[in-house]
Amino acid sequence: MQHLSRGVIGFALLSLFIASGCEDNSGLTMADIESADGYVPSAGTSSLYINSSIAFDSPAEWVEASDVLTRRFNLGDKLYDNGYTMAQGLGPVYAGFSCGFCHQNAGRSIPSFAVDSGGGSPAVGYSTMLIYITRKNGTFFPDYGRVIHDHGYNEQYADAENLTFGGIHAEGKLRVKWEFEDFTFPDGTPYQLRRPQYSIVEWYADSIKPEDLFITVRVPLRHVGMGQMMALDPAEIEALARKSNYPEFGINGRCNYINERGQKLLGVSGNKAQHADLTVELGFSSDMGVTNSRFPEEICEGQRQMDEGSLMGLLYDQLDVSTKDMEDVDLYLHGLGVPARRLGSATTDITLSNHDNSKSATRSERDWVALGEKAFYKANCQLCHVTTLHTKPRGTKLLNGTELPWIGSQTIHPYSDYLLHDMGSEIMGVGLNDNYVSGLARGCDWRTTPLWGVGLQEKVNRHTYFLHDGRARGFVEAIMWHGGEGEASKNIFMNMDWEERSALVKFLESL
Repeated sequence: MQHLSRGVIGFALLSLFIASGCEDNSGLTMADIESADGYVPSAGTSSLYINSSIAFDSPAEWVEASDVLTRRFNLGDKLYDNGYTMAQGLGPVYAGFSCGFCHQNAGRSIPSFAVDSGGGSPAVGYSTMLIYITRKNGTFFPDYGRVIHDHGYNEQYADAENLTFGGIHAEGKLRVKWEFEDFTFPDGTPYQLRRPQYSIVEWYADSIKPEDLFITVRVPLRHVGMGQMMALDPAEIEALARKSNYPEFGINGRCNYINERGQKLLGVSGNKAQHADLTVELGFSSDMGVTNSRFPEEICEGQRQMDEGSLMGLLYDQLDVSTKDMEDVDLYLHGLGVPARRLGSATTDITLSNHDNSKSATRSERDWVALGEKAFYKANCQLCHVTTLHTKPRGTKLLNGTELPWIGSQTIHPYSDYLLHDMGSEIMGVGLNDNYVSGLARGCDWRTTPLWGVGLQEKVNRHTYFLHDGRARGFVEAIMWHGGEGEASKNIFMNMDWEERSALVKFLESL
């Protein structure tokens, strides 16, 4: 990878941290960065030409060009990855002990159901998944809130009875059973789908009857292109929503608007576009129980197992993490580079065959990828997985006001419109309807998943579990779970011959 000399743009970076805002809007341009052969830049000045296990977890060149940005990026990276302890504010209940625990290498850690079957884990015993619960009418349970925290002080520390928060229990534990169903493509190729049946056991308080409960599970998202997502031009996304009406394919994308920080904002972050920011402070609070200025109260405040109240955090000696630290984590996420699309080798031949090896075809890797890209458009996948978007001229701001102009005025290729689409509920009973409402998103509504980096997930995180809860064990299963607005594209894919389907998978692996 070609790196810029620090002198090329270093002068423009010095003023960034003199004040909370930055008046310099010079930024990098694509003319400053040399693209590597066989790659297509995916995120303008943040494009990385890496295809290894650190592809999601490396700084963009505009970060590396500045000592100040590099220092703050590394501080944020450390806070993101290093495990919190009780003395540092972990708990009293929590789902994980660091951001990097669930987002290993800034990707998607192996979910616990894979660990249970021998898949390995960075830290055995934790769920590496978020467990959301609601009543059947959509409201929350007073003793639990919206998330089940499956760890508490009492099981982590032997002397828990001597702690201020002694005896705090995990709120519950997740169990999953799988239902399997076999299908066949029109050309005779078999495939299988599996549907999870979730339950919760070991409730710390009164058990909730299954018939009164909705459970939805989320495997954490890849942290690829977070900065670019925050720098998107809302007007462009809203224009896409107005344009995203293709009755011949049953497609009608919608914006999700949410109330956040006292404002009505366009949601782009999360499985249902239910957030307008990167949820750094919420993640530290809800996932780890680490208090901060935005969420000063312990997440189990008000639960019956709490002996002491905090009066919204005002009686604690101090918050567990500072706003400055939170902004360094925010900078780390914004400053991550985005792996460029890989065209594949033009000289390496790959032979693929159908399921019973009765047919085979040999092409160069690049030709397979090119054929797969044509199949992607043939299936109209681009109507939702929009290939090209743009960032605002001045980039975006971090949570404490620091401006990042270097990701502004960029042409990017996230393969998403960041809109909500109804994914149906007809497959295997409930399909992708999780009955969980987020802002304007209903249970069947999901934000189009950005596909950049998806082909490197196996290298980065050692697994190919896809969709919100990891039910799909590969690209084919993920496609075949598409219903509702994805039904027409799924049917086109289903009726392709095995070569086209195989090529489309090779294309997805190139992203």
